[in-house]
Amino acid sequence: MNQKKFSYKFEKKFGKYAIQNLTLILIACYAVGYVISLFNASFLNYLTLDPYQILHGQVWRLFTWVIVPPGGLDFFTIIMLMFYYSIGSILERTWGTYRYNVYIFSGMLFTILGSFLCMGYMYLTNWQVLTASPEMAELVFASGAIAFSTYYINMSIFMAFAATYPDMQVLLMFVIPVKMKWMGILDAVMMLWTVIEGGTFEKFAVVASMLNFIVFYLTARKKVRITPKQLKRRVEYRQQVQKTAKITRHKCAICGRTEEDDETLEFRYCSKCNGNYEYCQHHLFTHEHVQ
Repeated sequence: MNQKKFSYKFEKKFGKYAIQNLTLILIACYAVGYVISLFNASFLNYLTLDPYQILHGQVWRLFTWVIVPPGGLDFFTIIMLMFYYSIGSILERTWGTYRYNVYIFSGMLFTILGSFLCMGYMYLTNWQVLTASPEMAELVFASGAIAFSTYYINMSIFMAFAATYPDMQVLLMFVIPVKMKWMGILDAVMMLWTVIEGGTFEKFAVVASMLNFIVFYLTARKKVRITPKQLKRRVEYRQQVQKTAKITRHKCAICGRTEEDDETLEFRYCSKCNGNYEYCQHHLFTHEHVQ
């Protein structure tokens, strides 16, 4: 069984368990972190992704690190969170909830693995210092754990959006129109600069959290890339469906959902599949063609 067929069958079986509005949940986690920092900022140090402390029994850090906000709460941060919610929601609708879940959770998994690999690298290069003084090792990894946050995962979401909608324009500084592909390239350059000039923890954090984008770019970029004309056709089709509002029942061959489950879903038959297979908008462009 090749990888595509395995992925297709896995999605068909477990796709219904995907978490909807995952971006909103992540922002809600940030809100919890900001509330904690408001009352006791030092308590966040017990929630970071610190592999040294995890191996010493503090296993809750494997999950609680997503609560730690990427920076202080100010007006600019609120604007950025609203922006990430917007592009994350669009990606979820474009790719489908399942694929968007895979993208986010794989980024988290790579980040966790990257933190442990970084610890191994630190021990290999500073063996005598870290083993001679456990207190020093604790301080080193506590300070470095700050780098392993969801900040770079958010950057990978932005770059995935730029790869999916390369010709969409945004207003830089609310004034200058810039295409998303140039913004994505700028972020890629910034990430590369961090890898070159940043500290050891930053290097591992960037590479680990960006692996999911690299996998996406190499395997699925052409399948989900949306041009402005395609986006316009989708909007026009949605408006037409809302006006005609038919009673007919449709069912997606991948996720099994119908218009009764979600009245906003759109359904189309795939001309490349051998047979009458109907798909919702989440799986129309990403499904494995039936031959």
